Formats: sequence, C-alpha cells, structure tokens
Amino acid sequence: MRQLRARVGVIWPPLVVFVIAVILWEVLPPALGVQSYILPTPTEVWRAVKDNSGEFWQGVFTTLWTSAAAFALSAVLGVIVACVFATWRPVERTLFPYMVILSTVPIIAIAPLIIIWFGYGASSILIVAVLVGFFPVVANTVVGLHSASTSSVDLFRIYRASTFQTLCKLRLWTALPFLTAALKISATLAVVGTIVGEYVAGVGGSGGGLGYIIVVSNNRLETSYTFAAAIASCLLGIAFFWTVGGISRRVLGSWHESALGGE
Repeated sequence: MRQLRARVGVIWPPLVVFVIAVILWEVLPPALGVQSYILPTPTEVWRAVKDNSGEFWQGVFTTLWTSAAAFALSAVLGVIVACVFATWRPVERTLFPYMVILSTVPIIAIAPLIIIWFGYGASSILIVAVLVGFFPVVANTVVGLHSASTSSVDLFRIYRASTFQTLCKLRLWTALPFLTAALKISATLAVVGTIVGEYVAGVGGSGGGLGYIIVVSNNRLETSYTFAAAIASCLLGIAFFWTVGGISRRVLGSWHESALGGE
C-alpha cells in the first residue's frame, strides 16, 4: 500500500498539469481567435488522426520498429566500443577525440550525406538513428568502466584475473548505473534520429514513418496532422524512456542508490 501511495504521489502532479494544459489548449486558441492552421486544438488534432488513420498508424509502427532497432544497435555497438576503449587505453586516446568531433556535427548535416551514400530507404534511416544514439552510450559507459576502484582492480590482479575476467566481473558491474543512464538518453535519441532520417529521406508509401508524415503534412499546410505526428513522436520517446527506466529499476533496484529511492 505504501508503494502504491508513493507511485500515485509521483504520477498525479504531472497528470494534473497535463490535463490543465490540454483544457487550456482546447479553449484558448478559439477564444483568442487563433486560426486552426496556426494552432489547432486537441480536438482538431484527433480529427486529423481519424481522417488519416491508416497512414498515421502505419507511420507510427514504422517509426517504432526503426527506432527500436536503432536503439538496440546503438546499445550493443556502444558497449562493445566502450569495452575496447576501457581495455586498451591507447586506442581510447587515439579514437575517442574523433568520436567527440563526429558527435558535435549536427545530424541534420550528416543525414543527407548518408542518404546519398546508402540510398533512400530504411537502411539509411537506421544508420542516421544509430549515429544519434551511439555516442552517449560510449561516453557514459567508458566513464563507468573507468570508475572501478583502484583497490578492487588491484585485488583482481593479486588473484591473477585476466583482463577479460576483470572487465566482465568488475568493470561492467561498476559501469552498470552509468550504462542504464546512457540507455535512457539513447532510447529517446533513437526516436529523434529516426524522425530526422525519415524527414531527410522522404520515404513514403507503405514505408513512410512519422518523419515523412511531418514533411508531407507541413507542405500541405495540414497543421493538425503535423501536430498529430509530432505528438506521436513525443509519446514514442516517452515510452522508450519509461521502458528503459523500468528495466533500470529492476536491474539496479536491489543494490544501487540511484534506484533504491525510485525515480
């Protein structure tokens, strides 16, 4: 019962704010004389979803699966690269600065080049999304792998543990809180990267995702439909974040301070 009350106490304040915001959004634009093509009301946004339900839900599922695949690849590749960096410091000192440089380049500038190199299709969109979510996993996991205490590392050396054993039985467990935090960031960025890739690639038809819907509806001045696609993108990012957060609490909840008190 205490846990239920705690969860309700966490949920209800943002829920109340959300309900108030939706009500104000529904009431204020018509009252102020704002045209629907500038700021549509929630009712008009929902009507746009119903009028384009087939294309809209297909776009949602397309973006969902692409984002999930991009997140999985970002997580796996990021952890592998981080382990390589933490194990061989010369490799980290040589390559990590270039990864930082790559991460500072706006993805909207890289995406058109990827489309040119790999063509218009799902593979290019996937690459764009992976690039967006890859660096946070690497950066945070490397910090976590290096955070193992010197005394613990020395103890493993005394018992003649191999580099691989030290990595698997000490460093990875030490890095777990850093990794879960990075995965929360990467999960939301995977959705952002997918939308950017779809926006630039402009893949339509049965393969069109929410990014493509945003492009087409914006060109047609269908603001309600654009809002619907943008809100759906936001909800996907929130769902990804909550899913990873729930897994994080399961993994860390019994032993790490960041999860013992809830989020």
